[in-house]
Amino acid sequence: MKFYKRSQTRKVNIGGVIIGGGAPIVVQSMTNTNTKDWKATVKQIKQLEKVGCEIVRVSLPDMESAYNVSRIKKNIKIPLVADIHFDYKIALEAIKQGVDKLRINPGNIGSKDKVEILVKEAKKAHIPIRIGVNAGSLKEVHNFLDNTLRAKALANAAIEHAKILEKHDFFDIVVSLKASNIDTTVQAYKIFASKRNYPLHLGITESGTIFSGTIKSSAGLGIMLYDGIGDTVRVSLTADPVEEVKVAYSLLQSLELRSSGIEIISCPTCSRTQVDLIKIVSDMENRVATIKDLRKLSKPIKVAMMGCVVNGPGEAKDADFGIAGGKDGGILFKNGEIIGKVKPDKWVSKLVSMIKDRLTNSSED
Repeated sequence: MKFYKRSQTRKVNIGGVIIGGGAPIVVQSMTNTNTKDWKATVKQIKQLEKVGCEIVRVSLPDMESAYNVSRIKKNIKIPLVADIHFDYKIALEAIKQGVDKLRINPGNIGSKDKVEILVKEAKKAHIPIRIGVNAGSLKEVHNFLDNTLRAKALANAAIEHAKILEKHDFFDIVVSLKASNIDTTVQAYKIFASKRNYPLHLGITESGTIFSGTIKSSAGLGIMLYDGIGDTVRVSLTADPVEEVKVAYSLLQSLELRSSGIEIISCPTCSRTQVDLIKIVSDMENRVATIKDLRKLSKPIKVAMMGCVVNGPGEAKDADFGIAGGKDGGILFKNGEIIGKVKPDKWVSKLVSMIKDRLTNSSED
């Protein structure tokens, strides 16, 4: 099946962030605070900004939440998306409040005439609309047991909804076609991408906890991203949304599509390991997460943390630098060459120092 790849999709401007048309894949997340509490929502968004979230979505279940959009926007740095279900009037209020994008679901937003009113107002305000088709809210999907037929129902629903927007000369459209089943989701995106070139927001909905959800999302998103589909991503987890962003960057970096600025290589450990490598690597990840400006690097710094010299400079030869465990501590190496020794309790601080030195030198260049 031929389909439009991310280099061929339309460009859409979301509050200054360009998606589609070969632009870098954008990492998104969604708050899980009560949007009525705008201060708590802003606090969480600021935490998301720190880990690299580039677009954030908030749920607007009622008009009171919609009234907080302008307050939230004034206190954050990234584009704000309003998630609207059931009541198109809430979407109209979000537009008045200056939201950067709307996400509506054709399965529950209301009649076509209500959608038409919404489209006209969004067009006046130059606000893009994401058609968010979700398998759970489309009756047609539940009529089929076959994944392919379910996928076609999802894709057809998105296409029909796009036609309503296109009828009013509205083309600032983003589309998502989410299901909790990977096969259904992948097929739906490919079917839609074979018929329309709108940028696609990827996600596996209701994927689960930070453990199972990471695995399921990585499997599903990885297939599509590798095939060239997807302009933005959200890893939906039953967890702190900060974890969604971390997983998204790790996934994109593993496919060499985006960089989180740092890549930690570590071995699985064995009886040769004489240091608590699992704890040391965990401490390293926590420390690295606090380092600013890592994503400004053109390519990630590759750091190796190995349990013994067998898995040391040899297997991690392509690392920028790293440490391999030994009887009395660890062997420090750079570009495959041994340059010194480090005690186990100093591994993290030494490597963080080397990362910061690399950052400083890069900024001077």
